[in-house]
Amino acid sequence: MAGKQTSAEKRYAQSEVRRLHNKAIKSTCKTYAKQFIEAVHAKDQKLAEEKYKTLQKELDSARSKGVLTRNAVSRKKSRMMKLFNVTFEAK
Repeated sequence: MAGKQTSAEKRYAQSEVRRLHNKAIKSTCKTYAKQFIEAVHAKDQKLAEEKYKTLQKELDSARSKGVLTRNAVSRKKSRMMKLFNVTFEAK
């Protein structure tokens, strides 16, 4: 017969599962951000637009899941769009 699990042990197990889940989502967001930045530095406007759309979708998804805060998502999207606009401004 298995021993009883304390509430502290249960909370620890739950928080560990959530931590790993959140870490995976954050990692995905960082990967897409890196790909977007590489596309911008390569001066590939079409690819950068595609990567930005993907990044925006992932950030919004992370926000809806409660992994990132609203302000953090807004800040990241704003900075990425600013980088895009500065790099590909109409000349």
